[in-house]
Amino acid sequence: MNTKKVTNHIVHWLKTYAENAKINGFVIGISGGIDSAVTSTLCAKTGLPTLCVEMPIYQGENQVNRGKEHINQLKMRFDNIKSEEVELTSVFESFKSAVPKIESSPKVDLSLANTRARIRMTTLYYFAGLNGLLVVGTGNKVEDFGVGFYTKYGDGGVDISPIADLMKSEVFELAAYLEVPESIQNAQPTDGLFGDTRTDEDQLGASYDELEWAMKMVEDGENTTNFNKREKEVFNIYTKLNKANRHKMVEIPVCEISEDLKK
Repeated sequence: MNTKKVTNHIVHWLKTYAENAKINGFVIGISGGIDSAVTSTLCAKTGLPTLCVEMPIYQGENQVNRGKEHINQLKMRFDNIKSEEVELTSVFESFKSAVPKIESSPKVDLSLANTRARIRMTTLYYFAGLNGLLVVGTGNKVEDFGVGFYTKYGDGGVDISPIADLMKSEVFELAAYLEVPESIQNAQPTDGLFGDTRTDEDQLGASYDELEWAMKMVEDGENTTNFNKREKEVFNIYTKLNKANRHKMVEIPVCEISEDLKK
């Protein structure tokens, strides 16, 4: 991939979109992960005001430290960067105390993980409304259009998605070109929504490289006839997740009412 051309294209796209929308700049949640680091750097390169927001909810110390390191680096490199830290753990706990108490289970744990993401989305839109900013998404192509690995109306609730047409491997290429801190480039990808050490690969059952391969196989119309055992496993993981999360990737179904019914 020609990282220089891709970078310039995305930066121009971001700046043009914001100016045409008569918006002041961008707000983005910083997680300490590769996607938010690359996206926020691209926003910074537009020269428009870019607000980086840390929103810890029982966040792992290493994730918090990587996020702070990245923001500090951005501030040293660009003069259009501002930051806010909003500790949301107490908000999350207030929500948990307000809803009915249910014994912990995989469904409860996942629902609460998604709640974390939705609280953060609300926080980003609060800052966006105050400052006339666009909420910028950090999802990549595999997550957004392959396996649907994001929270509906959480980290999926954004105004624009500058890296959603890039595979995860391509995001890593951009990270190196953009000089994202090595601590972030070398970290295992994780959504950090469960308050433990599980990685994205632990949750998905396959690495991003494997899922990229499966996504290409589907796009190319390949079948599993000539796949080895692991390739078949990965292909099945990908197709199962793609089907299960299809509701995130399509428009909200609208029940259309004909004029005849209204008479």
